[in-house]
Amino acid sequence: MTLMAILDRVADATAFDKVIEPARRAVLGALRPQAVKDFLHGTWLGHPLHPVLVHVPVGAWVSAGLLDLIPPLRPAATVLIGAGVAGAVPASLTGAADWSAADVGVRRLGALHAAANTAALGLYVGSLVARSRGRGALGRGLAYAGLSVASGSAAIGGHMSYALSTAVSHSATAARALTGEWIDLGPLDDLPEGRPVLRTGKGRSVAVPLAAVRRGARVDVFVAACAHLSGPLDEGTVEDVRGAQCLVCPRHGSAFDLDTGQPRRGPSANAQEKLEVRMEAGRVMARPPSRNR
Repeated sequence: MTLMAILDRVADATAFDKVIEPARRAVLGALRPQAVKDFLHGTWLGHPLHPVLVHVPVGAWVSAGLLDLIPPLRPAATVLIGAGVAGAVPASLTGAADWSAADVGVRRLGALHAAANTAALGLYVGSLVARSRGRGALGRGLAYAGLSVASGSAAIGGHMSYALSTAVSHSATAARALTGEWIDLGPLDDLPEGRPVLRTGKGRSVAVPLAAVRRGARVDVFVAACAHLSGPLDEGTVEDVRGAQCLVCPRHGSAFDLDTGQPRRGPSANAQEKLEVRMEAGRVMARPPSRNR
């Protein structure tokens, strides 16, 4: 059985849900107010923050592993290990924030990912203690053990990101299925004022759900699958969020600026795919932006 198959089995296992769910609620309770969550998700950045910050511990620890092979450079390796330990703290906070808003399968794997990262961090702290006491050989052994565990944990994180599509833009994936043709969404007068409605766009192989919001003579059209976890934006609401009118996902509360599609509130850190719109004889026409055509 391959490693990926093993990880898929872990994602499907329900055995630890009774432990994971209270932990998730505790994380949600600790990460308040909403502005703190949004900062950790990377909503302000337009990109998940966790993969940015993990470069610090990973890069520091890999570099330390190389320097430990060269005796004169081992003091520098110790400095890098310390930097990695310090950098692991904010990285873990952003990871916990993303984990708390993830699908159940991702949460199961995320718990394993967090346990492995905690073990690796403990080994590196032990390495620093051993080095400070003059036990260099033990310190190097603990550091290489930590690097091995951290590498295995990175494989789990990669599976969560790529195979299970966490922290990616689900709306961008759906937008790629649209053709580049103009889509007739019907008469402007058929659209209700100030709330999203479902319309359908012609896709290359399947129809793509769209969410259309009318504001007077203006219509904003988005891919209906929320960028966060494909929540149905056509079932959402229009609300004022931080000074902007936003389309709010009914599942996890991500809020997207109607004018730009940018996230105003997380957990989504990715923008929502927005279509170009024009009017033809009182009918609403939409098509994907040029990057998707």
